[in-house]
Amino acid sequence: MTATHTRTAVPTAPADRKTTYREAMREALREALRTDERVFLMGEDVGRYGGCFGVSLGLLEEFGPERIRDAPLSESAFVGAGIGAALAGMRPIVEIMTVNFSLLALDQILNNAATLLHMSGGQLPVPIVIRMTTGAGRQLAAQHSHSLEGWYAHIPGLRVLAPATLTDARYMLAPALADPDPVLIFEHGSLYNASGELPADAGPVGIDHAAVRRAGTDVSLITYGGSLPKALAAADDLAGGGISAEVVDLRTLRPLDDATIGDSVARTHRAVVVDEGWRSGSLAAEISARLTEQHFYDLDAPVERVCSAEVPMPYARRLEEAALPQVHGIVAAAHRTVGDPMPASGTDEAKRLPVHREGGLR
Repeated sequence: MTATHTRTAVPTAPADRKTTYREAMREALREALRTDERVFLMGEDVGRYGGCFGVSLGLLEEFGPERIRDAPLSESAFVGAGIGAALAGMRPIVEIMTVNFSLLALDQILNNAATLLHMSGGQLPVPIVIRMTTGAGRQLAAQHSHSLEGWYAHIPGLRVLAPATLTDARYMLAPALADPDPVLIFEHGSLYNASGELPADAGPVGIDHAAVRRAGTDVSLITYGGSLPKALAAADDLAGGGISAEVVDLRTLRPLDDATIGDSVARTHRAVVVDEGWRSGSLAAEISARLTEQHFYDLDAPVERVCSAEVPMPYARRLEEAALPQVHGIVAAAHRTVGDPMPASGTDEAKRLPVHREGGLR
């Protein structure tokens, strides 16, 4: 007799897949709409045009106008409608084109969404998610280049998120929708076209904790959103000069994860906070103050801050670049805090761009 051998298929592990930040956000929206009939998306041009930045492109055809609702040009009106829907048991996702337009709905966000749960003694939760684009770097000039997420992080009753990676873009939305409080998600406009590999084992992420994106021993680079790639690039630059930089991605701007920030500084004893907001009254100022209050004896040097120049954002590309935090400015701040002067030669970027200091550009 001849023995018969049966081949057993060996299961292959799922592979990482190439995607973009925009596509990851769209996939998150699609999943939310498919899994929960209470979820709907509302905002200006989110249906026919897929939103100002194309995040919701194709969802109108898939889910219909009852779930993907184009709104009139009145942020106060459609954010207010979203708050009402949340109070009635729905799970609205409201898109505001850019953060500057959110100021037209500030009364609704500050005086209604953020307060009703507390004013009602816990009887009226407002589980609304409000998404908006933030940040500069795309030559949209002074009125469309704001970084105001630090303003919203000042408001009790809100949760403020700033996804900076493909995994966070894909998986932060679900826990945001599950939160009984209003959640604001700030998507930096420079990240939409960013591409990379979404890990096959990526899954639900927490929205309570910061993440250490790169371990280091000499200085902590603390940042979020569109400044994360710059901080990582600065860490690479510093490593070439023998400085080991740890990169902390805040991810959640309210509430701040004091423990992760503090643990990092306790290891490195130095901190550079990178914040695209203006320096005065900034989120960077809040983090610096907390480090001084909570970790004064861990610090071997004053906290450095790298922020945008305190001017309305210029339109001209070189002026816009000069007004924003850049890799060279982060590297220079790290060198200052470790007491190590910048190499004389510097990088090409160091030759092109000035360093941001108090009061403007130098």
